[in-house]
Amino acid sequence: MKELSTNFLKELFEPIRHVDDADLQFLIDKGKHYILNEDDYLFKSGEPSDHMHLILEGKIKVSITQGNQTRQFVELEKGDITGLLPYSRMKEARANGQAERETEVLSLHRKFITEMIHNHYELTEALVHFMSSRIREFTTLQQQNEKMMALGKLSAGLAHELNNPASAIVRSSKELLSHLQHQPEHFKKVMSIRVTPEEVDELAKILNARINGENPRLTMMQKQGLEDDLADCLEELNAENAFEVAENLVEFNFSCQEIDRIYEITGKDHFSPVIGWINENLTTEKMVRDIESASSRIADLVGSVKNFTHMDRSPDKTEADIHDGINNTLIMLNHKLKKSSIKVTRIFDEDIPKPKILVSELNQVWTNIIDNAIDAMENVTGAELQIETQKDKEFIRTLIRDNGPGIPEDVKNKIWDPFYTTKDIGKGTGLGLDVVKNIIARHNGSIK
Repeated sequence: MKELSTNFLKELFEPIRHVDDADLQFLIDKGKHYILNEDDYLFKSGEPSDHMHLILEGKIKVSITQGNQTRQFVELEKGDITGLLPYSRMKEARANGQAERETEVLSLHRKFITEMIHNHYELTEALVHFMSSRIREFTTLQQQNEKMMALGKLSAGLAHELNNPASAIVRSSKELLSHLQHQPEHFKKVMSIRVTPEEVDELAKILNARINGENPRLTMMQKQGLEDDLADCLEELNAENAFEVAENLVEFNFSCQEIDRIYEITGKDHFSPVIGWINENLTTEKMVRDIESASSRIADLVGSVKNFTHMDRSPDKTEADIHDGINNTLIMLNHKLKKSSIKVTRIFDEDIPKPKILVSELNQVWTNIIDNAIDAMENVTGAELQIETQKDKEFIRTLIRDNGPGIPEDVKNKIWDPFYTTKDIGKGTGLGLDVVKNIIARHNGSIK
């Protein structure tokens, strides 16, 4: 083991570099100087945190266990200080610290820290300053870690949501191209027809009325019945591909009366080519509508992402409607909601004021809580998520309820602890509710 001296400690540990030699000698005299072998534990999760540790040589990996899996969180090397520090409220370790190789440590027991605070002001001040810096760094790392977890969940769902309309656009575009390539054959048949300008106008009027008209939502049974009726009408008039054409005409709410009127205009010889031409126009219109609908869905999703992240906006607190953030969050998590067949009930008080908030941060609150609720309702029959907003004097109260199994009593006092989680690796970091609590506190609110 190394021979300890005040100069050695000053060179190795930057936070105590300017501390008086007498204070550092106290640390050497009262501390326990020892070696950890590879795989030995410096501290274990759940055990009392009774020592301040100075790493003199070697490496300690800090990890947390979730379910049956272990995730490494950070590594401590020579020059690092960890464990209990002056004025720290830490009672027990929240992670495991295990030596990756032979590691040399100087540890000071809790019973000497009180003496240090009373008699060694410079050392205490340096360590308190170091603790403050460590808290800031930990908070930043904590938020980044949780944001990355949230981003991973949201991006997976968003990729799924975007893939559906994107695939629809590609599919419809290919079908439209193929359809347009076949149109010249139908065009020849139409060009051979002799009709008056007045008859063309009337045919165009019927077609445009159906294209621009409202198409009622039909059940499968209703749709099948109408297709059969229209197919019968077309077959009686000797139209080609009657059943195929009928399926398309039903989509645009055609009736047998309109088919009969087209027959009156065109006559027996030209009816089939004209119906074929109308069918081709309707098919083109349908494909264009599919592309437009899918494109609009993508635009809506992109708009939700911009609103959710508050892109192109000031990073300062701004006046905003919290309902917008909740609704955008539900859109972002829509994939998970659909996957678990969760019914969403909104009970919003539309008259609540618009508070000044950090929009993207508050969206992180909604994301974490709603995501937890979704996970809690996995495999629940009749799953329902209820979100209610109320005005509560000068505050806004938001109630988020799910009908999952609830939080066990023995767990309730731990849910706010950093790293505490009941989820498996990859499903939760144990940081979500701690981040939520901090964000709510920054908005002068409370959460329970």
